[in-house]
Amino acid sequence: MPDRARSSTSMSLDRSVLDEARALGINLSRAAEQGLVAAIRAERARRWRAENAAAIDAYNGFVEAGGIPLSDHRKF
Repeated sequence: MPDRARSSTSMSLDRSVLDEARALGINLSRAAEQGLVAAIRAERARRWRAENAAAIDAYNGFVEAGGIPLSDHRKF
């Protein structure tokens, strides 16, 4: 995978967390990046669910009222 452009940034961390991470040899930049990627995924999923809640509710109501479409043709 090609390297992506990287940017330097500063952040404030709890001193005890920082000290323990350093003592354990954890790469702070990579750990922070992985945490941000996870937070971004979670927030995107939360927003998608919120934006599509009406459609999801409507489909669930449709299934509750009439069953799963084409369920008569299922082999399982």
